[in-house]
Amino acid sequence: MRQDTLVSLLGGKRGAFDATAPLVVFILTWLLTGNSIAWGVTASLACAALIAAVRLRQKSKPRAVVLGLLSVCVACLVVIYTGRPQDILLPRILSNAASALVWAAFIIFRRPLLGLIVGAMVGQKTRWRLDPELVRAYSVASWIWVAMYALRVAILTPFWIADREVVAVLGGTLAQVLLSWPLLLLCLVVSGWAIKAVLPDDHPGLLHPVTPEPTAPVDDQAAR
Repeated sequence: MRQDTLVSLLGGKRGAFDATAPLVVFILTWLLTGNSIAWGVTASLACAALIAAVRLRQKSKPRAVVLGLLSVCVACLVVIYTGRPQDILLPRILSNAASALVWAAFIIFRRPLLGLIVGAMVGQKTRWRLDPELVRAYSVASWIWVAMYALRVAILTPFWIADREVVAVLGGTLAQVLLSWPLLLLCLVVSGWAIKAVLPDDHPGLLHPVTPEPTAPVDDQAAR
């Protein structure tokens, strides 16, 4: 399993850029136009539309492109409604909170999302769930992803509720950039290390789940 493939599936550099660029454009335009929310929203939507057009031309999944564009539209609508530029961070906070809850729920029900993603990538589907050691390793590693989403919420929320607009907006934007691709890469490395640390030394690895041997049927006549 290539780590860069997993990163790409989970968003990767392209996903981080697509999510962050409209936010940065909003902030820069808001500052350069004398704190004009109208100009900031217009520039952010134009940036998101341009990114969507480029991604569609590059044959990216239409669903992902539409969802990305929709998230920017929702953020801009929230800012227009409240008149608070820092509310541009609110959809990002809510989406990360929801992601943390979803990943945690899948772990609790013994279907860690990291295992489902990797299993689909390598063609195992859910065969890895028959291996208790792999289930345990994927569960431990998935908690690291829960922590990543929770960390984003914990860092972005104080900027969102801050009273000083410039501090909130600039600080929130910088935090969003640092919490995107760099944090995703760090999370991938740490979760990969966690899987190796949890699996026993004699385990064949992610690509080779250890499944229980089928039990041979008992021949009643032979037993007699």
